[in-house]
Amino acid sequence: MDFHKAAFKAAYGTEAQLPESVRAEVSFAGRSNVGKSSLLNKLMYRKGLAKVSSTPGKTATVNFYDVDGVDLVDLPGYGYAKVSKSELDRWSDMIEGYFNQDRRFALVVSLIDIRHDPTALDKNMVQFLLDAELPFAIALTKADKLSKQKGLSQKAKIVKQLSLPKGTPVIMTSSEKNTGIDDLRKLISQSAS
Repeated sequence: MDFHKAAFKAAYGTEAQLPESVRAEVSFAGRSNVGKSSLLNKLMYRKGLAKVSSTPGKTATVNFYDVDGVDLVDLPGYGYAKVSKSELDRWSDMIEGYFNQDRRFALVVSLIDIRHDPTALDKNMVQFLLDAELPFAIALTKADKLSKQKGLSQKAKIVKQLSLPKGTPVIMTSSEKNTGIDDLRKLISQSAS
């Protein structure tokens, strides 16, 4: 899978607008401010393809990117964003609606900030993925903010807190330093093939 062949495809604001799933989809879910857009840009070798913002919660739509015949799907961030209750409800309905559809889920990448313990929302997301029996991996973002030793001990702690089944891929990543990006590309390529 050639990640250089990446292009924005479309953005959808409601569950009803989502197109039929016709090829492998790799979805990215995580709370607002976890660094989803930065990670996607790094994966796709692009600076501004996914909009990065200093204001968390900028992704208010489900965004599809075509990467060499595979759809990378950027879901709205959950949790933190300072938006109205009705907007948060719309995002929640959209994320839930996306996962409740009959789609070709190749992999769901659940992003968690390595500097913090998983939030209740992070735990809910992982439990949902387990219950739904969807293939998933954890990307621990912002690994450059911790020393290597601290990062490894925090990773072990997070794996334990999430009660992850043995063999669940957990990749420490940093969009700043390129940490784990190739490993994540490899995992996505294998899952989508």
